[in-house]
Amino acid sequence: MKIKIKDVAKETKDWSLYRLAKELALPQQTVYSWASGRTQPSYENMDRLCDILDCGIGLLFEAEPVQRKLF
Repeated sequence: MKIKIKDVAKETKDWSLYRLAKELALPQQTVYSWASGRTQPSYENMDRLCDILDCGIGLLFEAEPVQRKLF
């Protein structure tokens, strides 16, 4: 699943990833890594993201299309 941190931060708080990192008291690189898909936030950090952005976990994730197997 793809995480939509940048979009949700902008839509809900009008924050950049930089501001989000500051609000979470985390290194910028950590939040940028989540947004780019290089890493995923821990359950604890996911909970913090939802709290600080006032959103549900479902809003942070974008479902990827299911690929059909060819027989």
